[in-house]
Amino acid sequence: MKSEGEPGRRHHDRALKARLVELSLQPGASASAIAREHGINANLLFTWRREFRRAETSAGNTACAVLLPVKVSSDAEVMTMATLVEPTSPPSRSAPRSGVIELEFAGAQLRLRGAVDEASLCSVLRALRQSA
Repeated sequence: MKSEGEPGRRHHDRALKARLVELSLQPGASASAIAREHGINANLLFTWRREFRRAETSAGNTACAVLLPVKVSSDAEVMTMATLVEPTSPPSRSAPRSGVIELEFAGAQLRLRGAVDEASLCSVLRALRQSA
């Protein structure tokens, strides 16, 4: 039981929580440093982040950022890769195939569902093999 002189649980207003969550979600931001600067425990800030994400999801805002690795190539490099990829014969007009193709290559994952254009897939695989 808490005596009269002991401090109680601190209550933070929603505006402060929202501001700190927003700051912590900025690229390159350190949630721990932001928490320390504002005198709160980092675990509390991470809890607020989860709560805000849940609230956004339940409100129907299901869009969330997904970071993907990107490599920017020069035009000359793209042209070189395009000339190295041999054209293949056009796909046959047979019944569409269903299923899933999953590939892991150099730390990246590629998942293809449903009908897959065989010529395009071969071109992508050749380009990946040549760039490795």
